[in-house]
Amino acid sequence: MKTTLLIIILSLASLGLQAQMDTIYTNHEKLVGTIKEIGADDVKFVYQNEELVNTIFKNTIQKIVFKSGRIQTFTQTSSLKTVKSADDWENVAVTQLESETKGLYKLGEVSSKAKGTTELANQERVKQRALRKLKIETAMLGGNLVYTINQRSQGNIIGTKYTSGQSTETSFTGIAYSNVLPDYQKFISKMGDRKDFIVWSLEKLWSSGSDMSYSQEEKAIIIEKVYQEGGSIMVNASSKVAKQPTFRVSYFDDHRFSR
Repeated sequence: MKTTLLIIILSLASLGLQAQMDTIYTNHEKLVGTIKEIGADDVKFVYQNEELVNTIFKNTIQKIVFKSGRIQTFTQTSSLKTVKSADDWENVAVTQLESETKGLYKLGEVSSKAKGTTELANQERVKQRALRKLKIETAMLGGNLVYTINQRSQGNIIGTKYTSGQSTETSFTGIAYSNVLPDYQKFISKMGDRKDFIVWSLEKLWSSGSDMSYSQEEKAIIIEKVYQEGGSIMVNASSKVAKQPTFRVSYFDDHRFSR
């Protein structure tokens, strides 16, 4: 009975201590300390019983609960939608401002191109098709934001008796980002001791295509090593399907994972 009473007292003391501090809720953790400054792009805070000033970008913060009880939410994080698979490409946000990528996880470079089928093709529709492909590629990498670095557009050129015509064309280059990465410990827990898996399907986005293509494989894959690198889940595997023996996990749930 004394042990139970002691645990309750310690728990209450801990809650009381936390209530005297500011609490930052990020996309994947809770930070308890003292807020020193809220700037244009970041928040400066100090951990309890420390003096070092830490900086965290607003893009990664969901809300701050101050010791006074006031709650401040951050639209930068809440505006980014959840992407659980490549099929959620419509949830990918597009930005031309590099400042909106601060604090996010960089996943890799992406690019896309779309071309009209005739010399009378609608330029805006071709542009939207290229943008759609850019979002799909970002979602395939596990991202929910793409920062466009360059856009090149060419209008229709009507052919003449002496020159050939050209249809409108738009291309994008950018960088895929995400505000949250798959949880390494959860992935390890769901894998357990299992090493043998089955590749059920492959999703591809060809540069000349306008949509993803799907093919069913049902081939064996053997996981040789799982480790964490820069916050990402990395896998070493051997398979006749996987041409890259090392790949990054983009998504996983209770039944499957994808790269």
